[in-house]
Amino acid sequence: MRSLIEEWRFVRSSKYVAMIFIAPLLAAVFFGFMFSKNQINQSPVVVIDQDHSAYSRQLTAKINASQYMKVTNVFPNRIDPETLLANEKAVAVIVLPAQLELRKLQGMSSNIGILMDNSMPTGLMGVRTAIQEIVSTENMSLSMTRLANQGVAPDKASGLIAPLSLQQRMLFNPTTNAIYTMVIGFVNIVVLMMTTSAAGAVVPRLRKEGKLFAGGASPLQLWLRSVPYSILTTISLLLSYGLLKQVGNLRFEAEPYLFFIPLLLYSFAICMVGMLLGYSAQDPSKVGSRMSVIVYPSFLVTGIQLTPLALPLFFQYTAWPLPMNWLNRILRGMAYRGGAFTAYGLELGALLIIIGAASLLIGWLMLKEKRKAAPHQKEQNTERLIMEAF
Repeated sequence: MRSLIEEWRFVRSSKYVAMIFIAPLLAAVFFGFMFSKNQINQSPVVVIDQDHSAYSRQLTAKINASQYMKVTNVFPNRIDPETLLANEKAVAVIVLPAQLELRKLQGMSSNIGILMDNSMPTGLMGVRTAIQEIVSTENMSLSMTRLANQGVAPDKASGLIAPLSLQQRMLFNPTTNAIYTMVIGFVNIVVLMMTTSAAGAVVPRLRKEGKLFAGGASPLQLWLRSVPYSILTTISLLLSYGLLKQVGNLRFEAEPYLFFIPLLLYSFAICMVGMLLGYSAQDPSKVGSRMSVIVYPSFLVTGIQLTPLALPLFFQYTAWPLPMNWLNRILRGMAYRGGAFTAYGLELGALLIIIGAASLLIGWLMLKEKRKAAPHQKEQNTERLIMEAF
């Protein structure tokens, strides 16, 4: 308990208490505002109308009426699409071919071209879907009109043209809001950097003060010293998620009192990993650079920017020792999908394994350092006794 009390006093007098609350909340507000309009509803497109007919103008109006596209210009003659896309005033060029209306009246097919600038794929998120919907609807309308002219009943005509219809629903994040991925990922990364750096500096600080082995070679004293950082980190994360829920419309279905448990395990895990990485540092000021070993991989392979399923198996396996990998899985499961706490025993067990493995390695390093220092300490004690004797 003495170690815990000492660490609480140190934390209270340091800047960590203020920063662990201020930095994540600022990150949540800044990135939440930055990505608040991440869904592009009206991508600018250009139409090249080579038909100059009433039907081509009708199609152009339908394209412009789509919620995903906005026609910024219509050109009557063929122009090199690369020229139109060069200055980024449009993300796609739609080409309506000559004799489009005539071929429609004759019952012949026509090819409508769409050339898209994929150098920035996010600008095309809704364009593909919108143009496919317009073409499908137009095909259905024209086919049903022809069948109706031949005396086929509308219901039967619909069954002949499209016997199967697709109804799809986007669950949990229907608007593809970046709050659920990038923003909450940045908040987690900020907390990870601060907590691992603060916890990683504990051992070098104790060694410098000569208190590292005051409680023996057991890692229990470091467990106790990690309690303030774990509790403050857990509260900070809950407050940040609550802010994103209120300001950024984050879907958070888990009960806070239940979600407190995996957050506390995660916070304790990153504290122990931080202590392990910073153990051999000779000075607390040199600990921060070591935390890149866990921060950068956590950003790349734990599902912040890209789903782990898109990564090769090797990189999926390298994410297992990273506590944030399991936090992200619990976030998506409990918070986004509203999963039961008992359904995430694997993730909670993984965090416990990380805590146990880090504790064993820290204990081994402490025992090794104490044995190495024992002869030197014995010589110092002998010299001290001789000096006292004289």
